[in-house]
Amino acid sequence: MAVTIEDVRYVAGLARLTFSDDEMATLTGQMNAILGHMDALNAVDTTGVEPLAQVVPQAEGLRDDVRRPSLPRAVALQNAPQTDGVYFEVPKVISAPTGAGPDAADLANLSGAEIVE
Repeated sequence: MAVTIEDVRYVAGLARLTFSDDEMATLTGQMNAILGHMDALNAVDTTGVEPLAQVVPQAEGLRDDVRRPSLPRAVALQNAPQTDGVYFEVPKVISAPTGAGPDAADLANLSGAEIVE
């Protein structure tokens, strides 16, 4: 099945892309070339060939789950842009706009907890 300019125009419309007439002609040729390569691959007899996920053998990438010493805190924090000496300090990046959801008081009311300020 050959790809036509109408096919390319339709797919471009689905992707909300616009192309000039010259680009449409180029893309049509490129898509037909790709399908030609697929036809060549489909013509190869693969009877008896086991399907593969990888072409070359892959070594197992997982190591044994063995307990070992962790990285010393000073080493872990040495390149941190902000730290209090014990923890990484990061800027707050999530905030709820007013009225967007429950605040601490709302959550406390739901759980029966008391808020101490």
